[in-house]
Amino acid sequence: MRAIVKWTIRIMLALVLALVVVGLWKREEITRLWAVNTLFDDTRIVANFSNMERAFLTLPVPRGDGPVSPLPQGSEMSLPEGVATWIEARNVTSLLVLHDGRIVHERYLHGTQAEDRRISWSVAKSFLSALFGIALAEGQIASLDDPVTRYAPQLQGSAYDGTTIRQLLQMTSGLEFDEDYLNYDSDINRMGRVLALGGTMDGFAAGLTARAADPGTRWKYVSIDTHALAMVLRGATGRDLPGLLSEHIIQPLGFQAEPYYLSDGEGVAFALGGLNLTTRDYARFGLMVEQMGRYQGRQVVPEDWIRASTTPSAPTPEGALKYGYQWWMPQDARDGEVFGHGIYGQYIYIDRARDAVIVVTSADRGFREPGVKTGNIAMLRRIAAAL
Repeated sequence: MRAIVKWTIRIMLALVLALVVVGLWKREEITRLWAVNTLFDDTRIVANFSNMERAFLTLPVPRGDGPVSPLPQGSEMSLPEGVATWIEARNVTSLLVLHDGRIVHERYLHGTQAEDRRISWSVAKSFLSALFGIALAEGQIASLDDPVTRYAPQLQGSAYDGTTIRQLLQMTSGLEFDEDYLNYDSDINRMGRVLALGGTMDGFAAGLTARAADPGTRWKYVSIDTHALAMVLRGATGRDLPGLLSEHIIQPLGFQAEPYYLSDGEGVAFALGGLNLTTRDYARFGLMVEQMGRYQGRQVVPEDWIRASTTPSAPTPEGALKYGYQWWMPQDARDGEVFGHGIYGQYIYIDRARDAVIVVTSADRGFREPGVKTGNIAMLRRIAAAL
């Protein structure tokens, strides 16, 4: 009996030791997985959205040695009635309004600071769009109607085989992909775990084989399409995304703080939603787009690309929001009214007719509730109309 007890104790000690060794060996991965699984918790979400480097691998996007471009102060605007209630209901963490290139309102909430580099989520897609306009103008991409496999051969044999660049830009790839953020087993959440555990995003995209429709025949918002676009851009230019963004966007716009991308385990930027900037730097990008690609007298992004990418061209359903090349437009959009949008309430809203750029960052756990997005757009329009 004593021998059995002794051997049982020895086995238990060995198991405990093994668990400790595995825990130490995989500590970083376990920590990241835990951080991802609690990323959107009510008591953590605000701090997490300003400190995403705690949960993910990251890549710096050099801002260069140039001066910070000015964002001069204008006269403080009077916000329309209902803004305070909306800010509280939507858990807004920052709000910045530019009129005629001047800051007419700026505030930071829930303990966040102006210096925080905040997660863009899908607003990052609009930054990638700008890089495509530059690559096309420089001849690194011959045509938007080229097959994506011409530049990203790793996608041969995947659901993207036979898809064109334009179809990816417009979200008409036809890919079968579940983007339900509230379903643990959805494709988008499986992708998130690949990212958090240091897996390969290229491999994840290349491993997708199911189609819901033929390319170009149906519009459906599919975030992984943007990663496939980034694979195309990297293949066409022979460069990584942080280097391209730094040279063509960040440095010319004179950002105040060095941005960073979330990264997979192979050092590949999370192009579809992993860019982290200060609120003022989101505003600088929005101002460049509002000015048809110009910034401080320099044409940063070709004007014809800004026009094409922010014009409705995708076959979105009747009565729904409109879509261009990784940019959104309201269903009844006026000319020059466009916005970048990310989950949990991130916006760069542009209204050229009113010379307005509005940046909103939020930690809104109710972003999927009926009417929230419509209400947000209505509020952004009201703020612009009050200028």
